[in-house]
Amino acid sequence: MAIIARLPDIVANKISAGEVVQRPASVVKELIENCIDAGADKITVAIKDAGKELIRLVDNGAGMLREDALLCVERFATSKITGVEDLDTLQSLGFRGEALASISSVSHFELKTRTAKELLGLRLRYEGGILAEESGVQGEQGTTISVRNLFYNVPARRKFLKSNATEYQHIFEIVKSFALAYPEIEWRMYSDDEELFHFKTPDILERLNVFYGNDFSASMIELSEENDYLSIRGFLGKPVMQKRRKLDQYFFINRRLVQNRMLSQAVQQAYGDLLVERQTPFVLLFLGIDPSRVDVNVHPAKLEIRFDDERSVRNMFYPVVKRTIQLQDFSPDFLARENDEFNSLPSRESSFRKLAFQDIPNRAMSTGDLYANYRAGAFDEPSYSRPSAMKKEDMFSSQSASGYVLPDRELREGDDVLSSLLLSRLSEDEAVPNPQETEPKIWQLHNKYLICQIRTGLMIIDQHVAHERVLYERAVDVMNQNVPNSQQLLFPQKVEFRPWEYEVFEEIREDLNRLGFNLRMFGKQTVMIEGVPQDVKPGTEVTILQDMIAEYQDNASRLKLDRRDNLAKSYSCRNAIMAGQKLTLEEMRTLIDNLFATREPYSCPHGRPVIIKLSLDQLDRMFGRK
Repeated sequence: MAIIARLPDIVANKISAGEVVQRPASVVKELIENCIDAGADKITVAIKDAGKELIRLVDNGAGMLREDALLCVERFATSKITGVEDLDTLQSLGFRGEALASISSVSHFELKTRTAKELLGLRLRYEGGILAEESGVQGEQGTTISVRNLFYNVPARRKFLKSNATEYQHIFEIVKSFALAYPEIEWRMYSDDEELFHFKTPDILERLNVFYGNDFSASMIELSEENDYLSIRGFLGKPVMQKRRKLDQYFFINRRLVQNRMLSQAVQQAYGDLLVERQTPFVLLFLGIDPSRVDVNVHPAKLEIRFDDERSVRNMFYPVVKRTIQLQDFSPDFLARENDEFNSLPSRESSFRKLAFQDIPNRAMSTGDLYANYRAGAFDEPSYSRPSAMKKEDMFSSQSASGYVLPDRELREGDDVLSSLLLSRLSEDEAVPNPQETEPKIWQLHNKYLICQIRTGLMIIDQHVAHERVLYERAVDVMNQNVPNSQQLLFPQKVEFRPWEYEVFEEIREDLNRLGFNLRMFGKQTVMIEGVPQDVKPGTEVTILQDMIAEYQDNASRLKLDRRDNLAKSYSCRNAIMAGQKLTLEEMRTLIDNLFATREPYSCPHGRPVIIKLSLDQLDRMFGRK
């Protein structure tokens, strides 16, 4: 007697449900896909008890005749494909024919449907996958599916469901993703009889504001690119909107929500140092590609896909995202809300202002534009070229500035800032009445921030992170291009490493040499520093090397960084000028010029902002002039 037996369909469906229906959100996803495939332009989602008690989907799609309605709950019954070759031209979201069979087998399942040609609709009720009732019913054209008591007959699966808050969040994320992917559809959602949203118009920016807060859409970077192989459109978030979770990254392939590591990594690399460590940017991107070049039949959940030529997709996708980001001006503005009424009452707090990234309507300011704005300063000379890459000489010169010297009076705590600026301006006018002078105005605030007058208002620079950016890019270029960068010491310095420090030293020894550290072994765990990079301050050679190794080890334990990238970040962090260090006017000017010669002047290597702008329009609003 054979010991292998074919499983009954009801058992097979319950097993299949483990892959297709993992949690209430899986049910919502499968049912929404059916609604969209049915041609619905109105979809309502209602849940109770985070989907454990009830999940109901109502659509105004084509509806089904009795024969189709009975078949749709059978396993491997589908109207989407008829043969394997159809997978190469797949246009629908569903195609496996497993979802409704799996869902009905683990719930109390009810289907109501009516086509446009039928006067009376059909109602089918299933219990654990078995048809329990069939009847006629009045109703609108379309289909309504109700799923009650999910996993009632699979207690182990129901036991492992998470809290209501967690399950609700998963459902909401699924509905949100479809509402963003299909703006032409009117969406409505209820939870425990409370309406969460109702979108009547196809405005995707309005939907972003509803989901993420007012004015969220104003911080979007729009992207659109197309060729014969691939089309890319959608939105990228500015760095200030970065998140610690990847739930706020939406990739749609032919309008199908997918998870793809290559796409996520390409976006992350395109943003580069604009991101704070371990955080991710907001992404809402739609990719269009020939269906024959994509395999969507990877997993029953249909979230994973494979490209037939992933390298080609990446080679087209990454440059488009990178170029879109590079064209943006990411220096944050100090914003005042449009409806704020600034008055003289002492109780009026600065909470009405916030740091944000403001979009400039109809214009993307580039690095060169901002530098020209800075160079123009208070003058009306419109064109200045971006500075060239910095020279090998020390970044800070001890010589005084050519022409006249602006007062380097420090603005200390307690000073009246506007009065201080006015006194400085008066002093410079009295000192040198030179009408040919074209150097921008710069002040140092608390030996920490550089305040620059630009044509459109004010620019504030954090001197420490600005110098970090300069040193980081210089270190990367020196190591990658093997450029001589060492300055020999008159008196070599001895460094004695602890065991763990020496292990790190051995790992990065070759790149330290490329960077400009001329090191000679002097015993078991001791080295002599005979030369250092040109930017290292005299007298700090030993501490810089030790601090770099500590920083490198800390980065390596927390982050996944390329060895040279880690070393460059460690070097720039430990060697940059610090807050509290007083700079001469020439040093300030040189730092700013070198900053704008970098590739990414708006953020330090760790993702912190370097530049903040305050426009004259914003100042005027603060003072009630507008």
